[in-house]
Amino acid sequence: MDKLDKKTLGERGDETLEESSQLGTKHVHVSEEDNRRIKRKTDIHILSLLCVVYFLQIADKTIIGLTAIYGLRRDANLVGNQYSTIGSIGYYAQLGAQPLAAYLLVKIRYRIFMPVIVICWSVALCGMAASTNFSSLAGCRFLLGWFEAACLPLFSLITIAYYRRSEQPIRIAAWYGTNGIATILCSAIIYGLARIRSDTLHTYQIVYLFFGLITFVVGVASYFWLSDSPATARYLTPEDRLKAVERLRANQQGSASTAFKFKQVIEMVLEPKFWLFMLLTFCCNVGAATSNVFGPIILQSIVGFTADESVLLNMVFGFLQTLMILVSSWLAQRFARKGLILFIFMMPVILGVGLLYGLPKTDQYQGGLLAGYYLFSFLFSANPLIVSWMGANVGGNSKKSAYYTSFNAFSAAGNIVAPYLFKASEAPGYRTGLISVLAIFAAMAVIIVAQIFILLGLNKLKERQRVSLGMPAKIEDASMAKRFVETEEHVDEPAGTTAAQEDLTDHQNPMFVYLT
Repeated sequence: MDKLDKKTLGERGDETLEESSQLGTKHVHVSEEDNRRIKRKTDIHILSLLCVVYFLQIADKTIIGLTAIYGLRRDANLVGNQYSTIGSIGYYAQLGAQPLAAYLLVKIRYRIFMPVIVICWSVALCGMAASTNFSSLAGCRFLLGWFEAACLPLFSLITIAYYRRSEQPIRIAAWYGTNGIATILCSAIIYGLARIRSDTLHTYQIVYLFFGLITFVVGVASYFWLSDSPATARYLTPEDRLKAVERLRANQQGSASTAFKFKQVIEMVLEPKFWLFMLLTFCCNVGAATSNVFGPIILQSIVGFTADESVLLNMVFGFLQTLMILVSSWLAQRFARKGLILFIFMMPVILGVGLLYGLPKTDQYQGGLLAGYYLFSFLFSANPLIVSWMGANVGGNSKKSAYYTSFNAFSAAGNIVAPYLFKASEAPGYRTGLISVLAIFAAMAVIIVAQIFILLGLNKLKERQRVSLGMPAKIEDASMAKRFVETEEHVDEPAGTTAAQEDLTDHQNPMFVYLT
């Protein structure tokens, strides 16, 4: 068994070899009161940081569309599809960075990795503030994408490392939900910054300098706030660290291992569920990029509002984004059904794009067009649901890392494609872009249904695997219980095995239960 080694557990002076041994070899009693206390402290110290940093990462993507309607294209002398290229070039960097990110996420401590990438992308943001033409803007945007490449995989892995499977959807929704908060706050901040009159700086330069400096401060602070794992959490007592590890045992997703196992990656690329998750990710992010890069432009060009009106109305869109993310994730947690909730939330998105495509672009239909744009907000429930659905259905440290970096790669691919669907020559209607997005969302609904049936089939295979090992076919999934239950009471593992603490993949672990 891969035990947590002395180096990992000895980051702080108060971890002992005895605690290290306990973490890997025996159950520790955890009461419901213990469970709630540890979860509450983890929310305060870990979830809060994830929310702040992810907000800044989303803000970097949101402000490009907002600065565009305040003169970015004019002030930087952008012509043709150069704006679309700037909107997508960061995702080329993210795509290229994923193999390296998958490796580094396993090899480097989270407490070191997060501050380094955040500080680096803050420098890239300040570089955009200093840029005055296409080439320099594109170069800085590329570097921004490169350093942000590991952000979502890192945050997903941290969430899995600290929370039970039943707790993960709403926690992922909390930090991913800053998409909507970023839309609201960035719209308000940029609306205010646009009132600054400067003879030396354009509005977009003021905006990027503002966000670059804030990001730098947060990056430095994150080193002093973050812990690497529940086993070394500085906000917990030594006794509570043992209990924090114990309460995660039922996840059956393995312990943290610093050995990168390529055989787990090979297993990943050979399974159909991986490719369906990646197709869902690609389709979803084509739509998400449409909103981030072209949302305010759609309000201005298609719906027919002024620049100031578009920014203010986009704040409502941000509120709806946050609401949809939280409601969908709560429903997924409440009913323990991620695929069905995702399918239901995709229906309003298809309707909304249909309205934007089909309604005449006249003042008479402005209300209907605005409603169509706001229905687009249901799409933002998709990524956190996909992240939590995917994470709940994979085990093995290297495999999880590869899954999430692949998620980011396909996300980047979707973000690369989206801006080119909206051709400058088709403004203000952008009919090719809208019909393409509509077709992609319809395909996404079909993929969701196919994935549900594949996961149901995998659970049947797991039942046969357990029977062949002399175990009960049906087991209770304690990780999805509403209240904490100790796995010794609910999971009958064969004597001498501790599958939950080994670095096993979901295929290798007979105790693993797939979630639909």
